[in-house]
Amino acid sequence: MKPGLSTRCVHAGELEDAHGSPHTPTYTTTTFKFNSTADLLDVVDGRKPGSLYTRYGLNPTVASIEQKLASLEGAEAAWAFCSGMAAETALFLTHGRKGIVCLGDAYGGTLELLATQLPLLGIPTHLLLGSDMSRLDEVMSQGVGLVFFETPTNPALEILDIHAIAKLSHANGALVAVDSTFASPVNQTPLALGADFVIHSCTKYLGGHSDLTAGALMGSTELLAPVWNWRKNLGTTIAPEIAALLARSIRTLPVRVRQQNATAQAVAEAMMRHPRIARVLYPGLPDFPGHALAKKQMAGFGGMLSIEVKGNGEDATRVADRLKLFALAPSLGGVESLVTQPCTTTHHGLTPEERTRRGISDALLRLSIGLEDADDLIADLNQALEYE
Repeated sequence: MKPGLSTRCVHAGELEDAHGSPHTPTYTTTTFKFNSTADLLDVVDGRKPGSLYTRYGLNPTVASIEQKLASLEGAEAAWAFCSGMAAETALFLTHGRKGIVCLGDAYGGTLELLATQLPLLGIPTHLLLGSDMSRLDEVMSQGVGLVFFETPTNPALEILDIHAIAKLSHANGALVAVDSTFASPVNQTPLALGADFVIHSCTKYLGGHSDLTAGALMGSTELLAPVWNWRKNLGTTIAPEIAALLARSIRTLPVRVRQQNATAQAVAEAMMRHPRIARVLYPGLPDFPGHALAKKQMAGFGGMLSIEVKGNGEDATRVADRLKLFALAPSLGGVESLVTQPCTTTHHGLTPEERTRRGISDALLRLSIGLEDADDLIADLNQALEYE
């Protein structure tokens, strides 16, 4: 019988240690010696697993975290990267050269990469809104190798149907990659719904303590194999010290995320009742447009929500600046609660017109819910909303 998620978070990928450590030691070694040239060539040529050179990812600590990451998503394999953007870039350069569709909203850095940088390399990219789902078949008929999307999306928490998109994409000969950072493996497993790849910014929920930067790409051994050389030669492999920190964090992942789910639900419901809030975007609310789909494909609704303040961007800024428990900072998924105004951080690089097209108003605030008590977070939001 397959162990449960919490058990896998603790035990998957851990290496036996001669000194009895319950966790894989941190091998800061950059290079590894061999007893013979024949042994070395067995590893270099892939006939045997082994450690060789840390930049290649052939390091025991890196191999350990990759086994743990694969286990979390039910994947055959995983590659660990120095950031989520590094994981996306390696994927796009490997499997997206024929063309990439980005469906729905996404992190601002991802949109910039797709819209302005990959086309410089001759890679066709198509950016569709989630509401443009009906155009997906038409766009893919032009020749596309990869369909990429987030769900839930950043920052509007839009829920996209993984199974339906995978079915349509595969019928058109395209692979499917899901950025599941907002959900984490606790709340969502895209491979089980038909996706070919799962991407995580491990900086967020998997890291969980705002003290590491890393990324991960999970999928089949066959599809991940050609990604390895891109990671190796771009120099974007995770460092062993970061891999060890990430393994430490993953051991508590289910406990943290389930608590953040519950607290986010309480905060969202409280903000729904506040007279100065125009709308609350959270998949756990019954009147949220993607609520039914979220219930179907997610085990929990996540620790992220967005609130739109009645008024304009300046009013939202006042609220953000008045908060005391919520730290004014980008990123998400840590034990401390954060607030950010997307028009000033994650989506600042987009034009005002593009933000408007994507439904990201200047009055929108994105909240990352941490592990504080729900009543304290609600009280902090209430006092911040009492601005004159």
